[in-house]
Amino acid sequence: MTVTEPEKILIVEDDVSFCALLVDEVEDAGYRVRSAHTVEEAHATLAEWSPDLVLCDLRLPGADGLTFLHLTRERALPPAFILITAFGTVPQAVEALKAGADDFLTKPLDLDHLRLRLTRTLENRRLRREISRFHEQFGRADFRGMVGRSDVMRVLFEQTQRVAQAAGPVLIVGESGTGKELVARAIHEESTRAGKAFIAVNCAGVPEDLLESEFFGHLAGAFTGAARARKGLFAEADGGTLFLDEIGEMPVNLQAKLLRVLQDGKMRPVGSDKEQPVDVRIVAATNRDLEQSVASGEFRTDLYYRLETFVLQVPALRERGNDRELLAGRFIAQFAAQAGRPDLALSESALKLIKRYSFPGNVRELQNAMERAVTFCTGNVIEPEHLPARLRERGDAQTATEKPANLPIPLLQSADGLITLAELEERYIDYVLKQVGGNKRRAAALLGIGRRTLYRRLGEDGSSGSE
Repeated sequence: MTVTEPEKILIVEDDVSFCALLVDEVEDAGYRVRSAHTVEEAHATLAEWSPDLVLCDLRLPGADGLTFLHLTRERALPPAFILITAFGTVPQAVEALKAGADDFLTKPLDLDHLRLRLTRTLENRRLRREISRFHEQFGRADFRGMVGRSDVMRVLFEQTQRVAQAAGPVLIVGESGTGKELVARAIHEESTRAGKAFIAVNCAGVPEDLLESEFFGHLAGAFTGAARARKGLFAEADGGTLFLDEIGEMPVNLQAKLLRVLQDGKMRPVGSDKEQPVDVRIVAATNRDLEQSVASGEFRTDLYYRLETFVLQVPALRERGNDRELLAGRFIAQFAAQAGRPDLALSESALKLIKRYSFPGNVRELQNAMERAVTFCTGNVIEPEHLPARLRERGDAQTATEKPANLPIPLLQSADGLITLAELEERYIDYVLKQVGGNKRRAAALLGIGRRTLYRRLGEDGSSGSE
């Protein structure tokens, strides 16, 4: 559990008794406080202490509060700033707002009102910093190894960052080749577990008779061939993250033991009669419909609902618009650099084929295609003949499925003319839902809105319908 330290407030007031009153009041509100009586003292405090907020009188001996405001604006992370002013100097306070102050209060101060303004100003500062951090991370075309500028990827970047700060298990769903392991690694790297191990295992790649030992370890002599004790993946990932790829392939009997670890935080190595505690965050991924697997009895209902605490949908490449061009360029640059040919580029005709092809193998297929193109291109420009044959042969046939069809005219018109914007929105949401077979999670991703927003616009509570 992360303990948040109280925020720091610097009070600058030349009236010693009034300053002491403010210090007591602000400390009682739960903040850490320092005080100064002049701009010179306050500036010296800034050299050794970084306040989150400055509460400063406008009229001070020597340099005034406006001067100190300008000094704080020169800092890399300037504090929030509230000016205290007498009624007659309100015009100056307004000028101070234009110069960067966050708020101003007039004397005599109402102390309850002061607490409220401090709380609101600090909340606004936190929000501005969060927005700034968000733009810094997600305004770029890449995030923790994931690349994309499309709306659906920006939504995924934001959701990944938010889920990383939580503690529960995560289920990542999406088609093969979409980059689910990259999402899992991003969750780990953005979390408080980033300094610990990230262990990835493909549940379909381990023989069923060795799965339990692989996950939970075993004692020496626990079974034939177990000459030495083994820790197991859970013990190796202790304190970190265990990524279970293709979890839909995990045998039902092992699912029960995984659920036990998730619920109790304990595991039992094969051959041992003692449980041992383990602190591991589970991130699982699948390209299967786990709800269908639950219905068929291939996947435990209780484990599914435990994993569904946080669900992230990784979009297919065909749903990501111009990200194909961006990704193709990145892969070409990567492989060309490895080959010592940094000037390699795509021709317009080759790019057109890439845009028209549906890439059923998703990002992985595009990556492989670009590696092939770099290998077979002998000049400086990649042409269509350097691409895999399926891109050339199926490009035209894929146009209808790859490029969004023109919107049907009835979407835009009514019997007596054009429709309103609200009617268009309602019809378009219905159109997108039909295109994805009623899957509201995919529809929300394509529309660039959250599922709750989609439910609200459909007039539903979110408890029914395809996810």
